Amino acid sequence: MKQFSLFFLFLIFQSCQYFEKQVPSEKELLDQQIKEINWKEVDQYPSISDCEQLTNNEQRKNCFFEFMANAIQQKLSVDTLKILFPKLDTIEVKVTVNSDSSMLFEPQFPKDSVAYDTIKIDSILKLKLVDFPKVNPAIKRGIPVKTQFILPVIIKSETKK
Repeated sequence: MKQFSLFFLFLIFQSCQYFEKQVPSEKELLDQQIKEINWKEVDQYPSISDCEQLTNNEQRKNCFFEFMANAIQQKLSVDTLKILFPKLDTIEVKVTVNSDSSMLFEPQFPKDSVAYDTIKIDSILKLKLVDFPKVNPAIKRGIPVKTQFILPVIIKSETKK
């Protein structure tokens, strides 16, 4: 009986090892979290106050992009670009919304573009694209982040007769 109780006691102490769980280190947890983050998507897109009331994330995104395209189009609708570049009907503008809500606009041209004076168009954009309403930056995991996107902006709209 004494041997049986010693054997039983030995089994109990040995079986405790099977219930121990390995606790991952902080570095392993951090590495796992970093791998799970989708760095190409944000949790909330940039927004303006008019779009804040929308609850659906996709509707807020569309509202913001429509606002930006229309605002840029209105600011560039003054005859400057139409007169200087009559063949230019659409321009792609890279919009950068920084985490501090500041914005930067850069025209995007094809690599082989020699038809337009890109420096002049860039300076016109910088001159015209000012005084936008406050834009709230994009949010990633609760932190404001910088985002960039390209908007096609129609310069010359066809008028129906």
